[in-house]
Amino acid sequence: MNNSLEKFNRLVDALGELPTIGKKSATRLAYYMIMNDTYTGMKISHAIEDAIGSLKKCRECGGMSEDELCHICSDESRNSSFLCIVENAKDILLLEENGLFDGKYFVLDSLEELSIEHLEDIAKNGVHEVLFALTPSISNDAVILYIEDKLSSYEINFSKIAQGVPTGVSLENIDLLSLTRALEDRVSV
Repeated sequence: MNNSLEKFNRLVDALGELPTIGKKSATRLAYYMIMNDTYTGMKISHAIEDAIGSLKKCRECGGMSEDELCHICSDESRNSSFLCIVENAKDILLLEENGLFDGKYFVLDSLEELSIEHLEDIAKNGVHEVLFALTPSISNDAVILYIEDKLSSYEINFSKIAQGVPTGVSLENIDLLSLTRALEDRVSV
C-alpha cells in the first residue's frame, strides 16, 4: 500500500532532511501542501528553485548575494574600516535585522589559507577594527587568536561580541562557559 504513496514519502523524506524538521513535522508539512493548499506548495517549490538558481556567495565577504557583490559590500555608505567576522552567511542576516552595525562583514566558513589571504587583503585596505561575532566556544577562541596573529602586522583593534548571562534567564539555566564569561567580564554598576 505504501508503494502508491511513493512520491508523498519522498517529499516527507526530503522535508525531513531540513534542520529541526522531524518525521512528524515533515509529514504534516507534506500533507498540508499536497492536500490542503497546493498553491502554497507550488509557491514554495518555485521560490526554492529560484533561490537555488540565483543566489551565490558574495566575492568580497562570502555572504549571500544575487550579484557578484552583495548589497552590503556595494554600499559605499557602509563603514569599511569596521569589519565583523561571522561564522556563516546566515549570521549576517541576523545582525542586519537590528540595523545596529554599519560596517562590512567577512564570512569565515573555514580557516583555509585562501580565505585567510583574502581576509588579509581586506584588512590592509583601511580596516581599523575587527569585531568577532562568533559563537562562544574554546575552538572559536582559538580561531580568534589565529586571526589576530595573522593580522598582527596591521594597526587593527580587535573586539568580540559580549558574552554572559542573557536577560530573563535564571542562573540555573546558564551553561558553565557562559556563567564563567559573565563573571570574568563583569562591569561596574
